Amino acid sequence: MAQRNTWQRDRVREALADAPGFVSAQSLHATLREENTGIGLATVYRALAGLAAQGDADSLQSPDGENLFRACASTGHHHHLICRSCGVAVEIEASDVEEWAHRIAATHGFTRAEHVVDIFGLCATCTKARETERDAH
Repeated sequence: MAQRNTWQRDRVREALADAPGFVSAQSLHATLREENTGIGLATVYRALAGLAAQGDADSLQSPDGENLFRACASTGHHHHLICRSCGVAVEIEASDVEEWAHRIAATHGFTRAEHVVDIFGLCATCTKARETERDAH
């Protein structure tokens, strides 16, 4: 069933596009609440799920188990490097990962294998800030 394009869904899409990197539904809802949009948390969740299902948003699970979203910069299957501190995300080419996933699946008799690989770490800016903070103490 196709979702209707409502003004709320459009506003969630715009807020997601304005967000730096991956954000949670709760964080996006807080931003929309500050703008007095009147958009509820359940509506934000539904809109984000719909955008992800249509390929208009990337969705992943953080190391803490929280679902995170961002406006999709490219179409098709891709992977990310994500900063655990500031949330900045970089789309990466990972042909080695693709080959490994298909080879492992085939070795075990699996076909139509799908996978999700996202790498979490600290970006260069956050790493430098932590080093500067550590050196100051």
